[in-house]
Amino acid sequence: MQKERYGYEDLLEIMKKLRSPGGCPWDSEQDHESLKKYFIEETYEVLEAIDLKSSEKLCEELGDVLLQVVFHARIAEENGQFTMEDVIDRVSKKMVHRHEHVFGQASAETADDVIHLWEDIKKKEKGIKSQTDVLKDVPSNLPALMRSYKVQEKAAKVGFDWDRVEDAWQKVLEETEELHEACHSADREKMENEMGDLLFAVVNVARFLKIQPELALTGTINKFISRFEYIEEKSREMGRELTDMTLQEMDALWNEAKQR
Repeated sequence: MQKERYGYEDLLEIMKKLRSPGGCPWDSEQDHESLKKYFIEETYEVLEAIDLKSSEKLCEELGDVLLQVVFHARIAEENGQFTMEDVIDRVSKKMVHRHEHVFGQASAETADDVIHLWEDIKKKEKGIKSQTDVLKDVPSNLPALMRSYKVQEKAAKVGFDWDRVEDAWQKVLEETEELHEACHSADREKMENEMGDLLFAVVNVARFLKIQPELALTGTINKFISRFEYIEEKSREMGRELTDMTLQEMDALWNEAKQR
């Protein structure tokens, strides 16, 4: 089935072949549950490609995400639930319906106007009657930092928010002290609760600063790995094993890495 260039219909046919008798044993065994982790992995690889500013990698990773969509749609079609065409039809109708300022009579002059319009339309679509329902509608399986941000953001829309970032900062200091006190109590449940409160408060500061905490933490993790790599490389040059070095020695190399 080698072709110089493939299209949408080819991708659907490839997935159908992989799932058919005589196709790929691994692909045939998959279901919605088993594929969940791959969807998450592919999504984060798209984000990495964006961070790397690599159009070639982005093109490849978007293809991998699209493959996951086609995979799930094929499984659903085999189960008599829906087809890829149904997926496309539904999202197209949703986009037209939620962009009444483009395809209908509604008016939206700014991006903020659009967001308010979307929120109103989504509430009507989902039969949401209260702001608590809005908070509950934020997917529970989002990464916790991301979910915290979205829940706080939606609570803020009805005025449940600090007036100034300084107030959010003060809450971080309060929660830090409460966690410190909980640590002295040796009560695991209390420590866990206070740690959650502190992280939630830090996310609130991030929201005021318009920083996505999930992305900020990802950047810090990558920075940590890069600096740790420097320490390990330098230790090899010195003929030393990391396990034989003192924390002070490693910290000195860490500071060198920060200066680079």
